[in-house]
Amino acid sequence: VRQSSAKASTPVRIRSGPLKKNYAIAKVNLLFMQWRFLFIKIMFVKYLHWFGIVACITLIISCFLPWVHFVDINQQFTGFYSYKNFYGKPGKFLVLLAAISLAFILLPKVWAKRTNLFLSALAVAYGIKSFVLFSSCYNNYCPQKLFGIYLMLACTVVMLISSVFPDLKLKRERK
Repeated sequence: VRQSSAKASTPVRIRSGPLKKNYAIAKVNLLFMQWRFLFIKIMFVKYLHWFGIVACITLIISCFLPWVHFVDINQQFTGFYSYKNFYGKPGKFLVLLAAISLAFILLPKVWAKRTNLFLSALAVAYGIKSFVLFSSCYNNYCPQKLFGIYLMLACTVVMLISSVFPDLKLKRERK
């Protein structure tokens, strides 16, 4: 039996009776979406650990690849070489950060995961700085950006994302 208030202008209506089918379907859909999201999250975090390892190794490799090509001097710059060392050698610092970050990804300690988050954020900042420095125009000459500089920037971002979600099993303390 369905009951409602007598006045139509009353903002609150009191109803009793069986639940509508739409409500039950919506509740089932909501539970399904929550379980699916949880499953995707678990799988994503599980494999993100491996993406971080691959990103560290790829970042080291990308420092040896050509980053930009300057047409006016007909040279390609890498992370370790720039003409007369004008831009420095950002590859040294990025390789150091990637190696330490790789060690901290593999180390199952809480302090290592927290330090890895800081180092990965530092690597992203240094990667952005290097990207802007190497790809900036000068004297109406703009360098041609090559695959290595994009790979370097993408690897630092993947390292940061993987360090935000570490794969760490914590022990439960019993009281």
